Amino acid sequence: MRILVANVNTTQSMTDSIAAQARSVAAPGTEIIGITPRFGADSCEGNFESYLAAIAVMDRVVNYTEPFDAVIQAGYGEHGREGLQELLDVPVVDITEAAASTAMFLGHKYSVVTTLDRAVPLIEDRLKLAGLDDRCASVRASGMAVLELEEYPDRAVEAIVEQAERAVRDDKAEVIVLGCGGMAGLDEQIRQRCGVPVVDGVAAAVTIAESLVRLGLSTSKVRTYATPRPKTVIGWPLTTTDTTTADAPAAH
Repeated sequence: MRILVANVNTTQSMTDSIAAQARSVAAPGTEIIGITPRFGADSCEGNFESYLAAIAVMDRVVNYTEPFDAVIQAGYGEHGREGLQELLDVPVVDITEAAASTAMFLGHKYSVVTTLDRAVPLIEDRLKLAGLDDRCASVRASGMAVLELEEYPDRAVEAIVEQAERAVRDDKAEVIVLGCGGMAGLDEQIRQRCGVPVVDGVAAAVTIAESLVRLGLSTSKVRTYATPRPKTVIGWPLTTTDTTTADAPAAH
């Protein structure tokens, strides 16, 4: 099977890291394709950038010309998953929901450790919308900006560990969730330091997407995520000179 893993920002090195983490847990025979939006911000840390990323990811996916079996949206707390589910007839898995739901198999309460404090309300809202907030003990900010995760990996680990330890001690969390796609691959280091299960959203999303494909399941189209009604939409899909097609999304 082929799974598209969509970074929500335009930083190619982060796409590469996310795709590498996805490949490290993918089953034999699963092809991981990392894709980067053609426009948008180099990191997503607020509502403006998140809504922009939602459009950019949908644009990038619908202009992908080869068949694929599932899509992973690799942005924690970002908007856009619902739009992808309307546009596609293959499973769409968001790392926010994948990580939180996986954490609930591992302990009574989980805490999310994310980047900047301004991202905390966005994540809280997305968890509530998904019905995953009841067992969330807390959402904590590490104080590290998204791009700093790559620039200062050692400092990032220390900052995440500090907040993870506080979540376990003060908030009574039993599982830690990494609340940023840019934290992909840091789970083992943090697990060793904190002594509790640590869930990486990219890894969790890959295994969930693979399971859905193998089970032959995809998004229900009878109501909420029905295919968009035919109508005049000006300027969509977006196109650039290097785009060869603007056809409807490819499916398996």
